[in-house]
Amino acid sequence: MAKKIVIVGLGAGDLDQLPLGVYKKLTGSKNIYLRTKEHPVVYELEKEGVQFESFDYIYEKHEKFEDVYEEICTVLLQQAAAETIVYAVPGHPLVAEKTVQLLLERGKKQGIEIEIGGGQSFLDSLFQALKIDPIEGFQLLDGTFLKRDNINLTQHVIIGQVYDAFVASEVKLTLMEKLPDDYEIYIVTAAGSKNECIKKIPLYELDREMELNNLTSVYIPPVSDEKLLYKEFTKLREIIAELRGPNGCPWDKKQTHQSLKKYLIEEAYELIEAINLDDIDHMIEELGDVLLQVMLHAQIGEDEGFFSIDDIIESISAKMIRRHPHVFGDTQALNVEAVLQNWEQIKKAEKGGKPSSRLKGVGRGLPNLLRAFALQKEAAKVGFDWKEIQPAWEKVKEELEEFQSEIVKPEQNENLFKEYGDLLFALVNIARFCNIDPEEALFEANQKFIRRFSYVEQKVIESGKSFEQFSLEELDSFWDEAKKQGL
Repeated sequence: MAKKIVIVGLGAGDLDQLPLGVYKKLTGSKNIYLRTKEHPVVYELEKEGVQFESFDYIYEKHEKFEDVYEEICTVLLQQAAAETIVYAVPGHPLVAEKTVQLLLERGKKQGIEIEIGGGQSFLDSLFQALKIDPIEGFQLLDGTFLKRDNINLTQHVIIGQVYDAFVASEVKLTLMEKLPDDYEIYIVTAAGSKNECIKKIPLYELDREMELNNLTSVYIPPVSDEKLLYKEFTKLREIIAELRGPNGCPWDKKQTHQSLKKYLIEEAYELIEAINLDDIDHMIEELGDVLLQVMLHAQIGEDEGFFSIDDIIESISAKMIRRHPHVFGDTQALNVEAVLQNWEQIKKAEKGGKPSSRLKGVGRGLPNLLRAFALQKEAAKVGFDWKEIQPAWEKVKEELEEFQSEIVKPEQNENLFKEYGDLLFALVNIARFCNIDPEEALFEANQKFIRRFSYVEQKVIESGKSFEQFSLEELDSFWDEAKKQGL
């Protein structure tokens, strides 16, 4: 019983481009199947009496190309179980042909021999038609599975499988995420044949082109405008490396992990301010500043030979997948509480044996207000916590009384310092019970003070007098005005 599929390529153009061996197979075989009949070679072979069975009807049955390829593969394997068949595809069988890859994978498992009978790739004709050299770097991408992050704008980009206006529209929208609407691209049809057509158009017109067909490819020339590459992560990495390179910036070259610490804190707080103000433009800017700090630390690590941004990305990617088994694995988590429980269990397993204390390392490096919050939260996980807010509030009163008893003494002493710390710690506990982030609450209080004091300053300026010429009561009246105005 025959179990064989011979796969041949119809080339990119007309019959004159068809290799002699492929021509003989097609004219000398009976059981010939076509992925699609829409190809110039097919029309010419039909005139010579060659008969085919086309799978175009399968395209009409399905909405997704994956389903089309699956059914074509299934039909071919079923037919090959009874007799040797020839399967003809556009171009070369091993270039941009998903059905061939499926056959190679599944044929072996089913004991069916898959023979690649040759053909001419459309790439040769495309390079010739566009007069480009692939040694400069090029990408061949599938228009039906195009992903934004796979596109390298510094190389020649060729997008195949752009069959119709729907695929062209999806390709256009994806490209517009990285390129201007009017970026000039090329639509190449039937490259190398007598019907060859090359049309230069602005990107936004891609899905309005009505000549798209099975022999159509889209070509995107490499980007030469540096500003268009500013969205690319590789460009940012290149900029940071140059800043710290031999001919870079003296300040950037001088920085260390230690010297940059204060800037990371400053940038984080400026981002928080932009978030609180719901200022999108400043959020973009401040997020960029935070990212800059990450990139500088990564470049320092790479310069010193210890780590690079690749190691950082690998570490966080692995952690996110590892700690989200309900997304990337088969674990169930139907609500936020279940997610947090899974997270803690995985985190505990990652750290191995029991630490000397649950609080060891908790909040280390955080501002102390936030660290107090983190320490209390960690202790509460094992039940070391009040069940309701009233006892916590009584603790605040207790600490306040102890602080007051120290403050009335003739001179400040060490106990006053300690009691003040205890009072702050107790107030943080109240914040935790009320689901208030103490750091954000204090930040907002600071911002409110700035707004109201700025109002007082403005009133003083408008008066033409100096601060010293006002009494505290008069300044307080300006403050009260600011308060009434909602500042």
